[in-house]
Amino acid sequence: MTGRPVYIVDGSRTPFIRARGRPGPFTPVDLTVACGKPLLLRQPFAPDAFDEVILGCVVVLADEANPARIAALRLGMGEAMTAFTVQINCGSGMLSIDTAYQHIREGKCDLVLAGGVDALSWSPLIFRKRAVDWYANLFAARDIVSRLSALAGFRPSFLKPVIGLERGLTDPIVELNMGQTAEVLAHVFHISRRDADEYAAESQQRLARAQKEGCFAGELEPAFSRDGKTYDYDDGVRPDSTVETLAKLKPAFERPWGKVTAGNSSQITDGASWVILASEAAMQKHGLTPRAKIIDSEWSALDPSIMGLGPVLCATAILRRHGMALEDIGLWELNEAFAAQVLACLAAWEDDTFCREVLGLERAAGRIPRDKLNVDGGAIGLGHPVGASGNRIVLHLVNAMKRLGVKQGIATECIGGGQGGAMLIEAV
Repeated sequence: MTGRPVYIVDGSRTPFIRARGRPGPFTPVDLTVACGKPLLLRQPFAPDAFDEVILGCVVVLADEANPARIAALRLGMGEAMTAFTVQINCGSGMLSIDTAYQHIREGKCDLVLAGGVDALSWSPLIFRKRAVDWYANLFAARDIVSRLSALAGFRPSFLKPVIGLERGLTDPIVELNMGQTAEVLAHVFHISRRDADEYAAESQQRLARAQKEGCFAGELEPAFSRDGKTYDYDDGVRPDSTVETLAKLKPAFERPWGKVTAGNSSQITDGASWVILASEAAMQKHGLTPRAKIIDSEWSALDPSIMGLGPVLCATAILRRHGMALEDIGLWELNEAFAAQVLACLAAWEDDTFCREVLGLERAAGRIPRDKLNVDGGAIGLGHPVGASGNRIVLHLVNAMKRLGVKQGIATECIGGGQGGAMLIEAV
């Protein structure tokens, strides 16, 4: 790729906190501040030295319009700091990194704070259209007769709201929710219920091991709620998960024979993540040490009903551009939206017909060994705060590459609406 080199020099994230049926202890901006303050405090430059702030966020609260700007101000980055929010569903946190990467590569910026956040527990409750129409008629009434007439149209069902998250996770074009798109992939690629449960159990156990061995110590910052409670670990982990225990769960979307359950899907979670990107000039000016170099990025799109295959398209495009094969990549972070979805991606790369007809390859791309894929677990145990996940997997990939002595890695994810994003990272 032409242009200036771009480096990741540091990053941090909050613990990912499982939603429990009500708004959690932190709003989206609270989460960005929780992990952003310690990150900025340990830098050898002032917070206002950044050129811009970019934040991915999907569920933006009415009280936090443009959360990037609010976060920048709360982090003490100065009134003159340009900050904007980006949204591409599940890829939002990676899009913030990619936007920063492009701006630095093109010479527009030298130092950028790029992040991702979502507090899915704060997803709004929405009034149904009939209820909204009733309220509109009531407020528009100008005399007592009109008001009484409007009041007479009230129905108790107007008080029952729609859960906003359910609407947001349902594709309006194909009218399938994200779990149903995973069921489509399980059917097409012959992913069994046991296959999905085996993957989910392994992911949970990998996460439990990673927590025990301190594999997240270099990226995780504790968050402190207003009532004084400390949140210092990812609380969605279920280390006792086995194929046998997961097999007892009922299908979540396609009963009775569906393959996707609450146990082999990503969890609904709150969390935030930041990374600092810098040019060579910024590193020399501030005495920074790079952790990794961004080599390339790619975004792809496909039928929303099979959105889970997005990583196959965009990651393959990067590999072809650089004359690389699957086996050349030392580590993979493939966001675990659903176990069946991850397994379908692996199966697609191993399928001759798919690779020829869809990817334009001569034969099957090959196999990604499981010991190179999501080595410390993923969203099945950690959770998937939609706007944050793409940022987290890049941050963790950088740290895991350094820990394991790996030269090159790819972070990739499927994106609701039928898209995919990927980044090729090289250790420095």
